[in-house]
Amino acid sequence: MDLTLVIMAAGIGSRYGGVKQLDEIGPSGETIMDYSIHDAIDAGFTKVVFIIREELREAFDVHYKERFIDMISIEYVYQDTFKKYEEAYTIERSKPWGTGHAMLSVHQKVDAPFAIINADDFYGRSAFFTMAKALSENTDDQQLFLLGYKLNNTLSDHGTVSRGLCHVDQSGYLIDIRELTKIGKKDGGIWYEEDNKWLPLQPEDLVSMNFWGFMPNIFNELDKAFKQFIDLNHSNPKAEFYIPTFVDIMLKAVKARVKVLSTDEQWLGVTYREDKPIVTSGIAQLIENGVYPKQVG
Repeated sequence: MDLTLVIMAAGIGSRYGGVKQLDEIGPSGETIMDYSIHDAIDAGFTKVVFIIREELREAFDVHYKERFIDMISIEYVYQDTFKKYEEAYTIERSKPWGTGHAMLSVHQKVDAPFAIINADDFYGRSAFFTMAKALSENTDDQQLFLLGYKLNNTLSDHGTVSRGLCHVDQSGYLIDIRELTKIGKKDGGIWYEEDNKWLPLQPEDLVSMNFWGFMPNIFNELDKAFKQFIDLNHSNPKAEFYIPTFVDIMLKAVKARVKVLSTDEQWLGVTYREDKPIVTSGIAQLIENGVYPKQVG
């Protein structure tokens, strides 16, 4: 079965201070994305679609000129030029509309079951095999999948992070998901800030790292939801249409079920510039342990 990996790589990297998607963290110039693609190929994915800004295309072409040749099909879409439904309004906005908008931009490139991930997050090798198996065996068009990570395995030592807090039933299905934008370590525990208050979280709480699995028919519902979002939020320059926002709409309308695929993988990511040495060290340790070769791609 054909499987597509969609990588959201259009971020500006304001907290990181640069184009972190293409920052080299491996010994042979590998980016975090390269390890995701390497794992995806081994798990059975046959195509990767990058969502980027148009001005990044040349840099991506240079990086992937000789990487993964004849190993996986590579295509691109530009989120910043995807203006669907905006033409009906006068909109003053300097950036795209968020991860849900990014996902909708690949509609014409994806006709198979697909996973969607962030470019700057290292998800762990087994996560791709878990997702590939779930997508390959699925026969229900209303079945969605989400990799659920233990919160304690996903934090940065250098500032707060955004995570989708998952509420899961006893059968492992998602009840709801809340996007928390300021989670961090504080006073020996894990806390999140909301309405100028710090509230506690538990280390074992399951969170989303934006590693989702969908069937290709999902775009019809995504298109409807985004149109409604634009109708309601076209005058709000800070409004963002997140994938978890869309999934929550689907859950409340009983149009989808989300199986949470739990994992013990340790997240690595570069939210802040200070995170890079930790990621580089983590990758080096995985290479030493034989998980990865010295050069991927």
